Amino acid sequence: MPEAEETDELIMKNRSCFFIAIRYLLGRAHEGGRYLRGAAAGIAVSLIPIIVTLIVADGMIRGIMDRYLELGTGHLQVFNYIDSEEPEDVAEKIRKLDGIRGAWPEQRGMGVLMGKTGRTGASIRALDPSFWEDSGSAEYLEIRSGVSKPETDRDMLLGESLAASIGAEVGDTVRLMTIRTGQDGKNIPRMSPFIVRGIVSSGYHELDALWCIISREGGKRILSPESSSSSIIVKISDPYRKADTMSWYLYSELAGGYGIYTWKELMRSQYSSYESTRQLLLFIMALVVIVAAVNVSSATSMLVIERQRDIAVLKVTGASVKGVTDIFLWGSFLTGLCGAIAGIILGLLIGNNINPLIRSLEKLLSFFSSLFKGAEVKILDPGFYLETIPVVIDWSAVFLIGCFTILCSVVASWLPSRRAGKLKPMDLLRKY
Repeated sequence: MPEAEETDELIMKNRSCFFIAIRYLLGRAHEGGRYLRGAAAGIAVSLIPIIVTLIVADGMIRGIMDRYLELGTGHLQVFNYIDSEEPEDVAEKIRKLDGIRGAWPEQRGMGVLMGKTGRTGASIRALDPSFWEDSGSAEYLEIRSGVSKPETDRDMLLGESLAASIGAEVGDTVRLMTIRTGQDGKNIPRMSPFIVRGIVSSGYHELDALWCIISREGGKRILSPESSSSSIIVKISDPYRKADTMSWYLYSELAGGYGIYTWKELMRSQYSSYESTRQLLLFIMALVVIVAAVNVSSATSMLVIERQRDIAVLKVTGASVKGVTDIFLWGSFLTGLCGAIAGIILGLLIGNNINPLIRSLEKLLSFFSSLFKGAEVKILDPGFYLETIPVVIDWSAVFLIGCFTILCSVVASWLPSRRAGKLKPMDLLRKY
């Protein structure tokens, strides 16, 4: 029973501290409430850019990686090092396994593509047309003109920027120069004509800048084994969580002599670079939040000065050092909580509408630029960024940011709260 009574008493004291703190936060401006509300507003303002940065960074990374996974590397790649089995037969065997969405043999090489207005290097991708019909490929492959896949071994699809660099349009005949090895071991150039059937884009310049897409049969005709690489692109149901598991599964199902690599291994350096940039941006934004949280300390100090009479009365009526300290700690907690909630909500609203906001800002800046005969303004240059940013919200990161903000607010106000608890009531009463 004594323990129960002590617990009830503790709860009552905490409730009292909590409600007094609310009164201070929501009280009249001249009684000190303006300091806490101002600190909460500062926290909210500081959280808006960090939430927007989180959404934009995650959206950019996810959008770029999705395009690489669906149109570039695939989710896994299988390389045949020893076995003499035909790639088509291996791909068919993989397709029959559980959890596999598709498997396509691919041959890659380099060449020089010549068109009406110039020539340039090209990355040759020889794939079965069904790869471009896959749901993931179809989602991210944008058809600028023409068709979405080569039908014959003379058909070719070009990346948008590659087509522009050589002046190629749908229906034009272009020449592709590749290298084959002669019987004497010398490299011999080979010129092959192709008809441009489509101009495509992935929505990310770095991925499709050199794309020269032909059929599997066309690749066999112009690419020699010595000057090209062959692999099997595999797609699974959940590449972000199941890639490693499916890699081991394929190892166990296929015979020896195969190398199996996940997209994480194939794109390790690029993905690490994206993540490092994201972490650096969040760290810089976190410093802003810490500065805003320090303002809570100043607000608490000013509140203590404003409420010295209350402190004296509480002390005289039996309030302990801890009790008075808790009142101001609760005040800083509520300040951080209100600021975090407001900042996160506003940040999410802006982040969810980031694309129309950017488009509107581009139009506004372009209007002012046109007044001075300037060029059209592009905030997100398609040569380096995605044309449209996917909205990706990492709720766990948002929650941690909110908790971090509240914790910083409480920690920053500890010293002024503690000093308030140690004030002597008689000294305070003499002032009033």
